[in-house]
Amino acid sequence: MNQSISIAVIEDHPEFRETIELALEDEPGLKLDVSFGTAERAIDYFEGNRDSNPDIMLLDLSLPGMSGLTAIPRLKSLVPGTQVIVLTQSDREQDVIRAISSCASGYLLKSATVEQICASIRTVIAGGAPLEPSIAKYIINTLKAKSPVCQGNSLLSPREMDVLQLIAEGKVKKEIAEDLGIGTETVITHVKHIYKKLDATNAPAAVAKAFGIGILPG
Repeated sequence: MNQSISIAVIEDHPEFRETIELALEDEPGLKLDVSFGTAERAIDYFEGNRDSNPDIMLLDLSLPGMSGLTAIPRLKSLVPGTQVIVLTQSDREQDVIRAISSCASGYLLKSATVEQICASIRTVIAGGAPLEPSIAKYIINTLKAKSPVCQGNSLLSPREMDVLQLIAEGKVKKEIAEDLGIGTETVITHVKHIYKKLDATNAPAAVAKAFGIGILPG
């Protein structure tokens, strides 16, 4: 329970990378394992160190050489147990969708504070899916606008809809259980059913899909 959350950082700007590294050193329960300036160096490292499995990877998208978006699938194949949190300046539609579709567990902008970044790391470990507020609003507005006429809520049960709505609000499984007055294991079961019905691999993908097909209200 007291084991530190291990973190890898892939960020090409030295000043920003140093800021993150120093913040992690001072944050209880968080431990920086490795950091890289390019995706290629990270891939080379994990290919040669297969026993290295950080819990969290903070990944910039605008990297020299291979972009972060291109690197996500490769990195996930090398360290499948590592949860990727995108930390970038980009709020472009295509970047958000591609990152979520590539199984990123969170999407933050670099305008986030150090406290928000650290809180997001803990949220992901707890089973949540942190999204920058402006990104969450974007998903609601743009994907909803593009969606066809609502396919109705018959795809998910009323209780699954309750759980999905709370997931969209960024709540973790324990909080969802408390809000709905049900057990955490029951929430986990509902989440599995939601992912299966929406053909999603994680919470951001499920939320994006739900907005995209009109299940969740904008």
